[in-house]
Amino acid sequence: MHTAQEIEKALRAAANPEKIKTLSGFFKTGKGEYGENDIFIGLPVPSIRAIVKQYRDTPLTELSTLLQSPVHELRMAALLCMVEQFKSADDTRRTAIYNTYLAHTTYINNWDLVDLSAAQIVGGYLEHRDHAPLYQLAQSSLLWEQRIAIVATWQWIRRGQLDDTLAIADLLLHHKHDLIRKATGWMLREVGKKDKARLCRFLDSRYRQMPRTMLRYAIERFSPEERKHYMQKEK
Repeated sequence: MHTAQEIEKALRAAANPEKIKTLSGFFKTGKGEYGENDIFIGLPVPSIRAIVKQYRDTPLTELSTLLQSPVHELRMAALLCMVEQFKSADDTRRTAIYNTYLAHTTYINNWDLVDLSAAQIVGGYLEHRDHAPLYQLAQSSLLWEQRIAIVATWQWIRRGQLDDTLAIADLLLHHKHDLIRKATGWMLREVGKKDKARLCRFLDSRYRQMPRTMLRYAIERFSPEERKHYMQKEK
């Protein structure tokens, strides 16, 4: 069986130190920024995915260890491995992966980590179960759990199940953080791809109060005339 140390060794061997500065800046690791103190070793997502394919059968205990690493790419590798395992896991195994994921949300602490895993694991697990945990996450004091809540619904949007996305968007409608505004607007845009009329009904009673960033993301695929209509705060 593979270990966390094996995966870390493989990732570090493939890392490109020249990319560290770019990645650190892109993911806002400066003082006071949302990714403050995150550490990068210089690996893009495709490279991490390629390495993860070799370690799909790594035990969950080892992935938990990797997920607690201070190194961003190591945490991502653990999450991508969990996503791969979840696809073919039985119900017992999926429950273990889901529980492990939620037990480590403080380490799923950047938007890319959330966006590459929340829909597959949280959305996938809760799809045919009680959705209450998602609403608990949406009302969490932890920014990343709130982003997990809205992004997890992407799994359901793809299947035409839109109710929870809209309900959680309502809970996050006045959120002050740009990362939540962007994620919520993104998921609303995905709703519009499935049912534009329903998105419009949602926006019609809310667009004046919505943060502009959220609204811009939500109406990105609209015509210029429609975008102009929704971007005006007053009729």
